[in-house]
Amino acid sequence: MTPPVLGTAAIRRAATPELVLTAVRDALIAHAYGRTTVPPPLHLQFPDDDGDCHVKAGWVTGAPDFTVKVATGFYRNTAAGLPTNHGLVCVVSARTGQIRAVLDDRGLLTAWRTAAAGALVTHAMARPDAATLAVFGTGEQARLQVEWLARLRPVDRVLVHGRSRDRARSLCEKFTALGHHARPASAAEAAAADMVITTTPATVPVLQADQVREGAHVTGIGTDMPHKNELPPALFARAALIATDDHQQCLDHGDFGHAVRAGSVAGTGDTPAGLLLEKPVDRPAGAITVADLTGVGALDAALASAVLRQLAALVGGPAEEGVRVGFDGGPDDQAGAWPGRVFDDIGQVTASGEQGVDLGADGLDGR
Repeated sequence: MTPPVLGTAAIRRAATPELVLTAVRDALIAHAYGRTTVPPPLHLQFPDDDGDCHVKAGWVTGAPDFTVKVATGFYRNTAAGLPTNHGLVCVVSARTGQIRAVLDDRGLLTAWRTAAAGALVTHAMARPDAATLAVFGTGEQARLQVEWLARLRPVDRVLVHGRSRDRARSLCEKFTALGHHARPASAAEAAAADMVITTTPATVPVLQADQVREGAHVTGIGTDMPHKNELPPALFARAALIATDDHQQCLDHGDFGHAVRAGSVAGTGDTPAGLLLEKPVDRPAGAITVADLTGVGALDAALASAVLRQLAALVGGPAEEGVRVGFDGGPDDQAGAWPGRVFDDIGQVTASGEQGVDLGADGLDGR
């Protein structure tokens, strides 16, 4: 039987900020303690169209589901009025192997997962009194990093650096509307902020190591493929504390790996980011701290499962998979929750889900 396909309107109503932050935090901690299964991600590049694709899978030990996620980024799409990012998440039973649901999220959960991870780690590693935030990049993820970090701590001033002055100014207007004091900044000025988050697909470093002030924290989230590079190796050499979301991934295709290969830092010089979320980080006020986040499949699994449970609760379906597989539509699912249907909103069927049916689009803003 065809599994349910859930659209962005339903996902938005289920995935509250509290749900996302809790799922991502718990998954990072579980991953730090080895309580996850995460195979190496699959990467595809499309250089003629300035695009890339990631396929990531993950499972949190003991969870009823695992996920396989496809996420794409085509960076010329904005010129055609299309979203830069797209994707979907397939939620699979870890007990029966049946597909429980397809979350046709258009990349939304990846964007929120990335924003939550960046905000959580930045908040944990930055000085308690750090209040000035700089973002490198002018897309959706730059916006989300500011918005999600502001949920965790006061952000007094926002500096935005991007290749397009007009896009930087437009993003600052959005931040100002949210109550932040925001303005465009040069790379050198942005790098000197209390907290710096880089959100670009850059292939060469976007800032210089000596521009970062003592006592600052820097989080890099854009380097998720071997050819990308946002943070210079020399910055890692200056850091008193380096955190990675996944040690092996960051060695293979993160900025931490570039620094190790450059001889700037030892390959064992990092700390799992999840360990830093359990208790306040002991950092000298003048220390520089750096986080390299490449995106972990276990976080996608935890978030997708949490969303699916919340959706089930909202429509009166089973919150957990039991003897009767609530979302599988399998032979034991006499009253399966949503088999073979497509939902754009809670309880609203918008298409049959059969082959050949145009499922349409939800109009998610690009990033």
